[in-house]
Amino acid sequence: MRGVVYDGAAVRVVDDLEVREPGAGEVAVAIRAAGLCHSDLAVLDGTIPFPVPVVLGHEGAGVVEAVGPGVTHVVPGDHVALSTLANCGACADCDRGRPTMCRKAIGRPGRPFSRAGAPLFQFASNSSFAERTVVQAVQAVRIPAEVPFASAALLGCGVLTGVGAVLNRARVAPGDTVVVIGSGGIGLNVLQGARIAGATTIVAADTNPAKEDTARRFGATHFLTSADPAAVREILPTGADHVFECVGHTGLVRTAVDLLDRHGQAVLLGMTAPTAEATFAPAAMFLDKAILGCRYGSSRPQKDIALYAELYRAGRLLLDELVTATYPVEEFARAAADAEAGKVARGVLVF
Repeated sequence: MRGVVYDGAAVRVVDDLEVREPGAGEVAVAIRAAGLCHSDLAVLDGTIPFPVPVVLGHEGAGVVEAVGPGVTHVVPGDHVALSTLANCGACADCDRGRPTMCRKAIGRPGRPFSRAGAPLFQFASNSSFAERTVVQAVQAVRIPAEVPFASAALLGCGVLTGVGAVLNRARVAPGDTVVVIGSGGIGLNVLQGARIAGATTIVAADTNPAKEDTARRFGATHFLTSADPAAVREILPTGADHVFECVGHTGLVRTAVDLLDRHGQAVLLGMTAPTAEATFAPAAMFLDKAILGCRYGSSRPQKDIALYAELYRAGRLLLDELVTATYPVEEFARAAADAEAGKVARGVLVF
């Protein structure tokens, strides 16, 4: 079968991948579409260290082909969106409703794939850049059949991370004010999360002015080509209740802090290199300000993906509008180049 493989030196589309059958508590899924997220590209440039060779992809949707013993919540033929959380469901964090903190869901890559008998790692417990993958049952979330696969794929990462950061981590309330730094795939979902939450002033800041129309469509009430505090404070004189950093630039962490109002919170979503450091003035944190980390939108995928699918069907959550372009998997290089150049909100590989 076809898939996108990175061997540590080069990435290429191969046609001789194999994947084992599902075992107990596992699901085999025929992938129909998979979003190209910057986290996949971050593996290629070393920002996210990951063992190789690895089958890339972590934002996918498809059709259940087979289930292993003990799996009852999905059956062959079901349409599913896949999460990256292979959480155990039995530890203290899972029991408290915090599956993103499950230690079995972090940094333990399996190797269900092979080529010519040699094993390959699975990226983010998912590897949706393959025609077929095997995941833990908890990762497969049934979705309505009328949700297009290209749109449904984005539920598994970009939407969970961006909308989840607003609703689950920051808990933005009606009437709050929000600044979103970066209007890429994650930033757009933060914008629509803020809109859904009822924020009244939502400022999008992005250096690319061509993103203004899309940002406003997703929920921005204002658009700036810089997150300069002086420009933001012309709109929000006392600062914002919530600032989301969606770029992954250490200097913008300081900017996010500088934009906060009293009792405001900065939420860090952009991916930086593991050794990167950010600085800010501790005195700026008085008056109950806070900096929050956020993994995967603090999500509970079985609950949240189903909720977001219903919000989509009700016209409240935009999915189709996130898909700027689709590419046959053989055109991975072109899709990656378009993503790097900022030409797409989300490019989607299709099988």
